[in-house]
Amino acid sequence: MNEALQGLLDLLDLEQIEENIFRGRSRSAVIPRVFGGQVAAQALVAAGRTVPADRPPHSLHAYFLRTGDPGARIVYTVDHMNDGRSFTARRVVAVQHGQPIFALSASFQKHEEGFDHQTPMPRAPDPETLPTSRERLSGYAHLDARVVEKFLEARAAVDLRYVDEPPYGRFGEPREPHSQVWFRADGKLADDPLLHVVLATYVSDMTLLDSVLLAHGRGGWAVGDVVGASLDHAMWFHRPFRADEWLLYDQESPSAHGGRGLGQARIYTQDGRLAVSVIQEGVVRAPQKP
Repeated sequence: MNEALQGLLDLLDLEQIEENIFRGRSRSAVIPRVFGGQVAAQALVAAGRTVPADRPPHSLHAYFLRTGDPGARIVYTVDHMNDGRSFTARRVVAVQHGQPIFALSASFQKHEEGFDHQTPMPRAPDPETLPTSRERLSGYAHLDARVVEKFLEARAAVDLRYVDEPPYGRFGEPREPHSQVWFRADGKLADDPLLHVVLATYVSDMTLLDSVLLAHGRGGWAVGDVVGASLDHAMWFHRPFRADEWLLYDQESPSAHGGRGLGQARIYTQDGRLAVSVIQEGVVRAPQKP
């Protein structure tokens, strides 16, 4: 297994310190704060460890409350909201330095048969024909080499490939607020369904606001022309999938206003099954001039 992927799995393997209380390590993101996808994934792990294994998560709704300190442990407390015959609900609060930094509500469901339809998968090129993150980033002479290394380090556990130029690749001209990314864990994962959902949750926070940046010709945090942070995040898990197999992340932005931008997306398996729907709003501001 890829060393970086093993490191990510270790990061997501929380320590249980008391009933319904877990503790996780943290690490810095591309910018010096805890990556939001890490906190969301760890919170989902905490919730999932209090739920029967035959009830995978079907949705989560979360708020990012404060900036996370990458130098401190995060404590996750789990509240049992409901244990029904078909559905189980949990609420998780992540705490650092005595303050809540993140809150998540997640619902889990026992498998059952029912109606079945979906939006068709959009067209996208074969992921194997697209440049890897390293190949794409190494072609941008305008990016600071230190920023490139931080990006590559942050995404080393995931094989992530943009279909078109990312915001920081060609900026300065507004484009259609639509972005596609193929991704998969860079190595084989165990069969635990919760693990695959957790990995998709982790990755889902990496690129969702790209379409907001595209609409305004901004390069984003990679070039320092935008100040941003996730505000809230919601996911619905429709069908089983494996995060170590190619998944298409089809993203768009319907609106930006008032210093906030909205991203919405669908995640498809390579054979065309709609696996996940995602919506996120974030702070997206131009830096204030001195």
